[in-house]
Amino acid sequence: MTPGRVKAATVMHKAGQVREMLDGLSRLPLHDPQAFSEDPVVGAAAESYLRRALEALMDLGRHVLAKGFGEGPSEYKEIAVSLGRMDVLNEADAALMAQLAGYRNRMVHFYDEISSAELFEICAHQVGDVRRILAALLMWVRDNPERVDTAI
Repeated sequence: MTPGRVKAATVMHKAGQVREMLDGLSRLPLHDPQAFSEDPVVGAAAESYLRRALEALMDLGRHVLAKGFGEGPSEYKEIAVSLGRMDVLNEADAALMAQLAGYRNRMVHFYDEISSAELFEICAHQVGDVRRILAALLMWVRDNPERVDTAI
């Protein structure tokens, strides 16, 4: 793969998807574990919002790698490792993104092992991690305008 320029439109679209999913999560009863667990629709919505936020975040990272560096990792954890290796993310953020990728994989492949209590805990207290990685990716884009294609 040949490096080119990261497309600003793609970055904004993916960032918007992450934010939209996190906004959806924020409308759920994340202040009350009982209300969260009593309604199976709430848990299903939370799982969908969280999974889609994580997937959009990983897709954004993959886009930065593919267009900015000519790298195309196929697995979500590899995206985090490559972003760290390319200094898009610092070591701590790359490790955190790898954890997020691992959780997304658990949600998809081992969905039956994730309890309502675990999902509540993550949605209520740890979605800031998603925001942190999104902010770090957007900061890299902002700080590297020579690697960004702003054409529509």
